[in-house]
Amino acid sequence: MTTVPDASLLSSLRQLVGTPHVLVPDDGNDCERHLLDWRKRYRGQALAIVKPANAHEVVEVVKLCTQHGISIVPQGGNTSLVGGSVPDSSGQQIVLSLTRMNRVLQVDSANLSMTVEAGCLLADVQAAADREGLLFPLRLASEGTCTIGGNLATNAGGTQVLRYGTARELCLGLEAVTAQGEIWNGLKALRKDNSGYALRDLLIGSEGTLGIITAATLRLYPKPRGTCTALIHCPSLLAATRLLERSRRHLDAGLTAFEVMAAFPLALLRRHEPEAARMLGDTRAPWTVLLEHSSSDSEDHARERLESLLTEAHEQRECVDAVIAANGPQQQAMWLVRESIPLAERTEGLMVKHDIGVPTSSISDFVERTEAAILQRWPEARIVCFGHLADGNLHYNVQPPAEYAHGDALQTFEREVNTVVFDMVDAYQGTISAEHGIGLLRREELARRKPAAALTMMRSIKQALDPHGILNPGRTVPN
Repeated sequence: MTTVPDASLLSSLRQLVGTPHVLVPDDGNDCERHLLDWRKRYRGQALAIVKPANAHEVVEVVKLCTQHGISIVPQGGNTSLVGGSVPDSSGQQIVLSLTRMNRVLQVDSANLSMTVEAGCLLADVQAAADREGLLFPLRLASEGTCTIGGNLATNAGGTQVLRYGTARELCLGLEAVTAQGEIWNGLKALRKDNSGYALRDLLIGSEGTLGIITAATLRLYPKPRGTCTALIHCPSLLAATRLLERSRRHLDAGLTAFEVMAAFPLALLRRHEPEAARMLGDTRAPWTVLLEHSSSDSEDHARERLESLLTEAHEQRECVDAVIAANGPQQQAMWLVRESIPLAERTEGLMVKHDIGVPTSSISDFVERTEAAILQRWPEARIVCFGHLADGNLHYNVQPPAEYAHGDALQTFEREVNTVVFDMVDAYQGTISAEHGIGLLRREELARRKPAAALTMMRSIKQALDPHGILNPGRTVPN
């Protein structure tokens, strides 16, 4: 690849998508939100931010960039937590922003499906389904900012995975532009299609390194008639795990969310986001569960089943106290507790963050052993643990002691804490990334911990689909 593009590239891009939709940082345009990641950890430079209006313009952008030896960073809402959607520091990459491609193309109520362009905000996809009396159940704290193309490119998880699965399970078909500048139209709205390799599944979770997702056909569900939400205070994480088992037996598919939060992140919430913490009351229980039960029956019936579950759980000492939301605003307030923890963390200060997954049955042991190992070495470190207990995914974050909070000391602390956490993850046959992806942040860690055969297969797929390395180079796939 060449490193200095011909000036004709920018001219050609402007002719293709329109001058207002080619933003060049050096021309005084406000490009900051495209160049800085959500965590403010990675800041890149770009030759330009290009905003095509449709898949055919994406094709031509890819062809132009290939001709000029310029690589492309596909970008949706730029909410990646692993540095997967901002350019490198060279200033010689194109950021391909898909935010203009934001139309809902079709809602098929009879088939329980909808087709949307990749730049649709997740919140807008949810709203379009809701207008038809249907449900698109992917739910994330960033849903007002993230786009469906990014959700699929990272195989987003969220709070409803327990019942509905990850973004992969919610996608029936894709349209994508290849590294060769061709449109692959796989927007079939089928539940069954056993006609060769699952190209859709290959692109989902590939973080823009194998193709550029331009549209998707999504799976919809009937809206529940009754939904009950409760905050449940538990004496231990093991008790919360047992409560999860009991909830599955009592509620079956009606158990749509089971989130767990340790006492310390809730203390941060009280300190920095007191309005969000108001539903917590005065409890200082070691662990708090946010449980959601959705039912095809009435609200009253859903509440009765939840009350019966909690009565039994209290008798078995799996919970010490619980509050069931009395109405919609209280349900929203309970969810605000869970969704505001990252904001409270951010205000508190730097955290070494982990998005790990281990079998649910092992979570209590994992947390106990990992905390002991960290505090034995760094007694002043503080652990912010919360996440999706039902699918084994915890956000296990560690705040460094003051003497490790800056410069080289912070980098050393992060590296050594990562080793402790990820070694423990390996001991429990877990994963270093359950839902955030690999991006740049975890690429080298993946290279150290992924089996050699798996790395060979990943590199072979990348080479086959993107032989010139034009799509999001340096991300996800280890060198």
